[in-house]
Amino acid sequence: MKSLDVTLRLPPPMRLPVPESAEAAVEREEMVAWQGHADGTVSFLSVVAGDLAVVRAAVADLDPVQSVEFAPIDDDTFYLYAEMETTPADVALWETFEERRLVVVPPVVYLDTDVVRLTVLGDPDALRGVVADLPDEVGVEVDRLSDHRHPATSLAGRLTNRQFEAVRTARELGYYEVPREASLAAVADALDCSESAASTLLRKGERALVDAAFPG
Repeated sequence: MKSLDVTLRLPPPMRLPVPESAEAAVEREEMVAWQGHADGTVSFLSVVAGDLAVVRAAVADLDPVQSVEFAPIDDDTFYLYAEMETTPADVALWETFEERRLVVVPPVVYLDTDVVRLTVLGDPDALRGVVADLPDEVGVEVDRLSDHRHPATSLAGRLTNRQFEAVRTARELGYYEVPREASLAAVADALDCSESAASTLLRKGERALVDAAFPG
């Protein structure tokens, strides 16, 4: 079993229908769950970092959107649940993965209205072939093809299991609090490793999270 990390540049018919008035208000969107329906619609749940008031007003005017609900998480992050009509271009894109029996692993990360990053899981030969099978108008950049050993979480999916454990432990102990509530030695003790090893795990994990949040 292998996984393919790929960045797609979408042509206009495949882009999220985000009005210009809301583009600057959205920093990042991660689609964490979705379901297609026989009537040609799709339901999806996204985590959005941005201005809720601006997005709420903009989405209300979108014709493809049949219903939408919002749930604040904190001051600048919220859940967005929507039901909307799909287009033939949308179907063509996602059927490329389905026909090869590949699984798209959440989240699907929209870095911009036309740039999406996703991870696809499946047979190695199918993963290699799917890049060539994508619609010609879709720009494709392969970021990584490797064994799938990462936790299926949002940004944390970029970490190895040990890096994920180290960053999570440090957070739970208060290592990232301001002022800091736990020392590197305390993190190392909890991980049952040396301070040098703990420092390396944290630095590599932090770098992976930064790269995932600010690609390119």
